[in-house]
Amino acid sequence: MNLHFTRTASNSAFLPRSVADSIPFSSAKMSDILSLLSVEPHSEKAAAIEKTLHRCEEPAVAGETRFCATSLESMVDFTTASLGSRDLVALSTEVSKADSPKQTYVIAPSGVQKLAGGKAVACHAQSYAYAVFYCHATRATKSYVVSLVGKDGTQVEAAVVCHTDTSSWNPKHIAFQLLKVSPGTAPVCHFLPQDHVVWTRRT
Repeated sequence: MNLHFTRTASNSAFLPRSVADSIPFSSAKMSDILSLLSVEPHSEKAAAIEKTLHRCEEPAVAGETRFCATSLESMVDFTTASLGSRDLVALSTEVSKADSPKQTYVIAPSGVQKLAGGKAVACHAQSYAYAVFYCHATRATKSYVVSLVGKDGTQVEAAVVCHTDTSSWNPKHIAFQLLKVSPGTAPVCHFLPQDHVVWTRRT
């Protein structure tokens, strides 16, 4: 299979929780946010901030809870509350070579490892002035680690999430267009980019 493992956001660091909580995080406070973060209105950075705020304000679909974490502490709190445990595993896709190209990958002899539980929290890095992760928890989820080897020898430990119930998804979701299926008719599985995280219970 042809794959390209990328990072989707800048390597921004989390702010301490006390600092993050002191900064407005709402599209209604856009002008205040830009002023506090010294971001020029109408700039590309301002547009990215606005896009992230709007995404974080979208309503959850049926069977899902969602939250935008602006600090590591808030991510952990949401995850432990969603999964009902503090004994968790956090996984992300690891690539042995930086800037590896799009290429053919095969599954390595170590194969596919299924993680525990039927529920997971996936956290997706967003474009913002500091680290922000869009996290969502769904019940009908299976998580895996897949070992891959690229044509150029690149080794990848890829985090994979499979959504087994897509009946409440938007029919225009890109996954349905690519797979040529309809909501609720087939599982949707995807690899996570390098800067995203999936959390599951350890057992």
